[in-house]
Amino acid sequence: MSDGPTPQTRIGKKPGGQTVHLDGTIAQAVETGRTRLMIAGCLFAAAFTAIAVRVVDVAILRGGAEPQLSSVPVDKPVETGRADIVDRNGILLATSLKVPSLFADPSEVIDPQTTARTLARVLPDLDIGKATKRLSGKGRFVWLRRNLTPEQKYEINTLGLPGLHFQDEERRIYPQGALAAHVVGYSGVDAEGLAGIERGMDRRLRGSVEPLALALDVRVQHVVREELQRQIDTFEGIGGAGVVMDVTTGEIVSMVSLPDFDPNDAGGMSKDAQFNRASLGVYEMGSTFKIFNTAMLLDSGRARLSDRYDATKPIRISRFTINDYHAKNKWLSVSEIFMHSSNIGSVRMAMDVGTQGQQDFMKKLGFFAEAPLEIPEVGAPMTPSVWRNINTMTIAFGHGIGVSPVHLVGGVAAMVNGGTLIPPTLLQADPESPVAGRRIIQERTSHAVRRLLRLVVQNGTGRNANAEGYLVGGKTGTAEKPGQNGRYARKSLLSSFVGVYPVHDPRYAVLVMVDEPKGQDFSYGRATGGWVAAPAVKRIVERTAPFLGVHPIAEMTPEIRRDLHVDLTNTNGTKRLASF
Repeated sequence: MSDGPTPQTRIGKKPGGQTVHLDGTIAQAVETGRTRLMIAGCLFAAAFTAIAVRVVDVAILRGGAEPQLSSVPVDKPVETGRADIVDRNGILLATSLKVPSLFADPSEVIDPQTTARTLARVLPDLDIGKATKRLSGKGRFVWLRRNLTPEQKYEINTLGLPGLHFQDEERRIYPQGALAAHVVGYSGVDAEGLAGIERGMDRRLRGSVEPLALALDVRVQHVVREELQRQIDTFEGIGGAGVVMDVTTGEIVSMVSLPDFDPNDAGGMSKDAQFNRASLGVYEMGSTFKIFNTAMLLDSGRARLSDRYDATKPIRISRFTINDYHAKNKWLSVSEIFMHSSNIGSVRMAMDVGTQGQQDFMKKLGFFAEAPLEIPEVGAPMTPSVWRNINTMTIAFGHGIGVSPVHLVGGVAAMVNGGTLIPPTLLQADPESPVAGRRIIQERTSHAVRRLLRLVVQNGTGRNANAEGYLVGGKTGTAEKPGQNGRYARKSLLSSFVGVYPVHDPRYAVLVMVDEPKGQDFSYGRATGGWVAAPAVKRIVERTAPFLGVHPIAEMTPEIRRDLHVDLTNTNGTKRLASF
């Protein structure tokens, strides 16, 4: 018989080294416990390993952002709150930044009044009474201040006040300040567009990742704003507007209204600064309307440039008398009427076309409807409720009808670009999808208008707009503003100049308008469009043409002289009489 252990026993040792035999049941229990301890240890190790991996993933790899960008389908854009707004060259005009906002849980506030007073150390403009009332409420959430600076958040944290909490929100920032305020507009604390492009394109800007590109060029915008302000200051005006438009695409590369405001602090602006004179303001634009009056006559076929009208004496109708500012007191050709800006001759030309013809022409130009811009601040034109002969006469020289500066520039663009009316736009045009315009006048009429515009700058009232090498053509306008008693105020003027360049092959139209300028000693007491606005247009052209890719040309080449020549010596034109 073997003296080794039986299958029911196991050999073990006592602490002293003495060998013992364990019962089989006890040995099995020990083995089972050991197995269970090993399994439990593995489970705990796996659990702690998973937790550690998760902590590293959230805190380091993902940076706290959930979900990961890679988990979003590539065909679905990530919503970011509000898209950036940029100019045509990608310069940032508006963007959104995350900023802290302060709120409170009144149930956690120990002493509302002390909390409000202590908080006012960091926020001096805080209304302690209103803040105390909010902190004493029964709700669980009240706003105390939106859009804090990082410094303010830090200082409030150091106060150690119970019940105060922070929440990150988006704040709209306008890096260019007031430069494009009336175009870009501004939004409220809840990222809702309230004015300008921010409001007009609010749906497009919400939740989009693609920046919205405007037609504006901030370089041109800066020059126009600077030159317009210079003329307002020089002639002591109360405001003004400036517009630069591409006559082939309708893109507005600059639109300025002064005074303006900083959209980063829109709450502090005045009503006058908020008002957009360029698109919302509606004015009687004076002699600049003679561009349309002349184009209307020539396109109707009723007269040629050499045909003459009687401008020997003022026109009297009812209680009204129509005079010329610089009367020539003789028969004038259509070219001379335009060059000398004769009101008398313009009236006779308009009456030759007739009231219905004039009304139809103004309607084709879009002067019966708001300009189709992408901002809400657009003014509706003012037209006669009943279009009588007297209205036809005054509209011939820009009185009795009111349009916005954007209307005027858009109409002038159609007169010089070959005769096509293209809707103005503040958005960058897609060169692959050009906007189809609507023909207003014949190409030959457009060519004649360009020749007349150049004539005004060379020999007429627009000499101060002559930017050498850029072939500027244009027309002055000096309109008396309506007074409170229904009469026109002689000393309250609206002085403007609208120009195009290069006039033989137009690329851009430029308008400068100054509201209520005052005559100066160097201008011999005059505050007309030729003195006030024309010099600004000249400087704008000289400074911005290089940005816009327009190069100086030799003005006296035979081809250009022949293309723009207007014969003022031809007296073979027909003498035309307009009955009224």
